Amino acid sequence: MAGFLQTVAQGFQPLEGEASLFVEISPGIAINRATDVALKRTGVTPGMQVVEREFGLLELHSHDQGQVREAGASILRHFGLEENSRLKPRIVTQEIITDIDGHQTMLINRMRHGQLIAEGDAFYVLEVHPAGYAAFAANEAEKASPIKLLEMMSFGAFGRLYLAGNEDEIQEAAKAIQSSLTTVIGRENGERK
Repeated sequence: MAGFLQTVAQGFQPLEGEASLFVEISPGIAINRATDVALKRTGVTPGMQVVEREFGLLELHSHDQGQVREAGASILRHFGLEENSRLKPRIVTQEIITDIDGHQTMLINRMRHGQLIAEGDAFYVLEVHPAGYAAFAANEAEKASPIKLLEMMSFGAFGRLYLAGNEDEIQEAAKAIQSSLTTVIGRENGERK
């Protein structure tokens, strides 16, 4: 996950072993205030700040997990929120394609920022709302199974995660993702209108 973020982060890239926090907020412009609060009150380092009209994303990291947790708590306090105010993740799409064809791997490899998928691999796709949970899902998948992280988009209307590996590795990663996303405490996340 840290290696993948190093290919897409426009700020200070996280290193392996660092704790990381992803903050997603609406409207997107409010992410500027969240960044300001976290940087002034803690010793975290920003890796990404994405500002879109509807959603904003911030990634912060540090070797000190306490600083990362305090950054999150500071942001919540500033906006008058609690951790359980967040939306629970909602899986929009989840699919596994086994024994993938070489022509399709070529198409996937051309658009990914992470590792490569090979012909015959199993291919996992996740679409989740809110988008920031794609990062959480990627981290949980990597902890559970030696999969290849192809692509992860953690901002916008929906988050997307693309993984590859042998079929057993992908099945194990998919179970870990499903299990971890269902344990998140927060507000119910209904269908988007």
